[in-house]
Amino acid sequence: MAGSKPRYGVFDNGMAYATWGGGPRTLLSIPAGPGNNPPGRLQLRQARPVMRPLVEAGFRVWIVTRRRNMPAGHTAADMADDYAALIHEEFGGRVDVVHGVSYGGMIAQYLAAAYPEQMGRVVLQAAAYRGADRFTEVDLRWATAVQAGRRADAARAIAEYMVPADRHRWAIPLLSVVTLPIAVRQRHPGLGQDMLVEAQAALAMDSHDLLPRVRVPVLLVAGDRDACFPPELVEQTARLIPDSTLVWYTGQGHARAVHNRRVGRDILAFLQARGDCDAAPNGY
Repeated sequence: MAGSKPRYGVFDNGMAYATWGGGPRTLLSIPAGPGNNPPGRLQLRQARPVMRPLVEAGFRVWIVTRRRNMPAGHTAADMADDYAALIHEEFGGRVDVVHGVSYGGMIAQYLAAAYPEQMGRVVLQAAAYRGADRFTEVDLRWATAVQAGRRADAARAIAEYMVPADRHRWAIPLLSVVTLPIAVRQRHPGLGQDMLVEAQAALAMDSHDLLPRVRVPVLLVAGDRDACFPPELVEQTARLIPDSTLVWYTGQGHARAVHNRRVGRDILAFLQARGDCDAAPNGY
């Protein structure tokens, strides 16, 4: 089917990407983190069913990571500037939808507040104006362990995201052997340092005062049991954005909200309600 085969690459500014779909509309997805390793087959296998309704409705989807070799002290606002420069240089100055997932959703808020002219709509998936303190600290431990090559410590940090505490005993060895190598398989030479930069930026991320400046319609999708971005923070985020729509995924924590296959359909329904597109397939 048209546009079904993904393409991979790295832009001149060091931002890696995967893209698929052949339609005239553009969705730019900012992935979760910390971590800016190139999108791999596992990530695409998870993302393509989610984005299928949008591709069929005429979107080309781009997953684009943070740039490589970020300097120490590079902030979320700086990362938003990187994406704004990318949109200007590679996408003709505007995309139809900016889609930010978890960490990427926090960056998307800065991008929307500072560069509203560069996007038509924004989707924040499993994100809020800041993360829970406990999990921004987990991000830092995860990044530090990956950089140091401490597999068990990295797996322990991943476990805090993925499984309840009473299952950590069996989950950590499994994650250490299976999930962690997959997560860093496509590493580049500066991955560990970039992860640290991202994790340190996450500790300082707080877009609370910026959100009233967001003049782009925003869809928020979130799990009502997300411990990384608790419901009260998501609700505050929605209230602060002048034009927002909030969709809850009942009974879901962070990992399930990040990978929920409803997301593509919910984004498309949001766009259709706004009169932005119809449901006519464009090939996949």
